[in-house]
Amino acid sequence: MPDIMLILACLSQCLDTTTLRHLSRVSEAMLSMTGRVTMRGIARWAGKGGRYRTVQRFFTTSISWATLQWVLIRHHLLEPDDVILMGGDDVVVTKSGKHTYGLDRFFSSLYGKVVPGLDFLSVSLISVKRRTSYPVMMEPLEKQHPNTPQEVSPKTSPGKRGRPKGSKNQHRRDVELSPYLRFVQETITRVLQLISAHLQVMYFVFDGAFGHNDALQMVRQLGLHLISKLRYDAALSFPYDGPYAGRGKRKKYGKKLDYRRIPEAYLKASSVEKDIETKIYQLNLWHKKFADLLNIVVMVKTNLKTQAVAHVVLFSSDLDLSYEQLIDYYRLRFQLEFNFRDAKQYWGLEDFMTVKQTPVYNSANLAMFMVNLSQAVIRPLRMVWPELSVIDLKAWFRSQKYVVETLKLLPEMPEAIFIEQAIARMAELGRVNHAVNPI
Repeated sequence: MPDIMLILACLSQCLDTTTLRHLSRVSEAMLSMTGRVTMRGIARWAGKGGRYRTVQRFFTTSISWATLQWVLIRHHLLEPDDVILMGGDDVVVTKSGKHTYGLDRFFSSLYGKVVPGLDFLSVSLISVKRRTSYPVMMEPLEKQHPNTPQEVSPKTSPGKRGRPKGSKNQHRRDVELSPYLRFVQETITRVLQLISAHLQVMYFVFDGAFGHNDALQMVRQLGLHLISKLRYDAALSFPYDGPYAGRGKRKKYGKKLDYRRIPEAYLKASSVEKDIETKIYQLNLWHKKFADLLNIVVMVKTNLKTQAVAHVVLFSSDLDLSYEQLIDYYRLRFQLEFNFRDAKQYWGLEDFMTVKQTPVYNSANLAMFMVNLSQAVIRPLRMVWPELSVIDLKAWFRSQKYVVETLKLLPEMPEAIFIEQAIARMAELGRVNHAVNPI
């Protein structure tokens, strides 16, 4: 197994010696420990140089986590021939009590309801070659509470339909961003400034929450193309290709798209698997609430036994993007969910008990940092241990801790080869996957 300090050595350019030493102690303890990942738990496993007061000082230190994440990614995870996307998503961390900084009630898709907790926006770089997401920036979201109730404008003419008298046309490219979209835009801008000297990104991937014009214009203002999903019943129209009426403005919108009767001329792929027929269509269509023509991919699935039909509508602002790439890039967005899963399951994103602003921020970002660090440790070992997982990695570090602490009781330390064999044998007790060539 590699030495953690050798992997973290690249961070010396953005961390002082003391903080880097504390980070190495905390990281190694988190790789070894069992149970909940709290400051007291970390201190129990950190060993020499990792007392509880030292761990407390580390969590109260102001750290530029985005810079740390990017340096680690650039040195150990990026490959020169890889295609990199940028993706974003929110994660809700449930919390009890009343004094945690940023505590509010947020909707959690995992629970399917509003829960008390913290909400974070995570922006990640997604490797198309490795099919993996690398978290870069994790920022807390504050719920917007209006100071006064929204005013309801009275109807001037009850029962009359149509636009209010005196209303003016609005330019759909000149949109007023909501506080949430401004926050997302600022976060993406900071990430782009951080990576621009070494990496160029073209696409930003988000889930269906960005399936509207305001989000598209926000992303386009940053020079990126958006890949997202529309509602299943989105009203899309073909570009009008009929004759000119001879007066007035030329028609822009043609016939509306019928999802049940999409012309076969737009069919790109068709397959049948386990009695499920999948047809993929690609079209350039208009949406009346979007300013620009959209690259639309419709995936229609039909159950050949019951004839039940369902469809998904993906879109991109890049009209030249092929349907295979659009579908593949949107699927890769789900890699962010695996980051959240690992951060909660292994690295304490749900466990931290800090309540003040800086410790809360450090706890959340440390959990995401460990996601990248574990990938940096696992990747070179996969050449001799293809099925190596995070559980196997933690079992090895934990066995190393047990063996070393036990051997300290002996009057004389045995040879290094014996220690390695003892660690390898002890690691077999907690691992899940068998090593082809034991290390």
